[in-house]
Amino acid sequence: MAGSQCCENPPTLSSPCGGGTVEILGGLKTYITGSPESKLAILLVSDVFGYEAPNLRTLADKIAAAGFYVVVPDFFYGDPYAPDDIQKPIQVWIKSHGTDKGYEDAKSVVADLKSKGISTIGAGGFCWGAKVVVELAKLSEIQAAVLCHPSLVTVDDIKVVKSPISILAAEIDQMSPPELVKQFEEVLSGKPEVDSFVKIFPGVAHGWTVRYNPDEAAAVKVAEEAHQDMLAWFAKHIK
Repeated sequence: MAGSQCCENPPTLSSPCGGGTVEILGGLKTYITGSPESKLAILLVSDVFGYEAPNLRTLADKIAAAGFYVVVPDFFYGDPYAPDDIQKPIQVWIKSHGTDKGYEDAKSVVADLKSKGISTIGAGGFCWGAKVVVELAKLSEIQAAVLCHPSLVTVDDIKVVKSPISILAAEIDQMSPPELVKQFEEVLSGKPEVDSFVKIFPGVAHGWTVRYNPDEAAAVKVAEEAHQDMLAWFAKHIK
């Protein structure tokens, strides 16, 4: 179940946002940025606030500038979590937006990318999206995974991961507290066949990589550190 931290610091949605375009991919409306000539794709799976979040699209553009074809699908079909909607508190909203459906949709997106001649695919997931990405990583459907402050991910999930995986975690996190992340790290250390990287960022809270205030220099700095770690992981494995 998604917790209260998953709902904090909601983004202000503005339209249009980002330097890319919105097209249909894998049956989903998808924000796409980067050169369509690139054979290296990155799939980003959002948190509960969806694919229109400005910070997420800014990150997608940043990854695209490094030479990747970046896709950010609308896994919520136009219905992201809205904190002001009293009819749909997070416990109600999540029932109709499960990560199992997200995973099936993500497989369709991956298949569509491959049909377009994409040779290598990485995926990054944020909060809710991290669970979707870890499912992709279990079956080697992607060549690299990055989980940012994951929600719903378990030790059992990590035990069966096959794709190279990076976990970027927050010190202040009810969904994946440092004790749990250290268990993830211990499991991965026993899987030398799976390249892994685990980092706990001090002094930051769940959601910090995409739900920071762009006017706060300190928040931007630590978010950008995580973005650089994500980019480095993709550069290492998606080539």
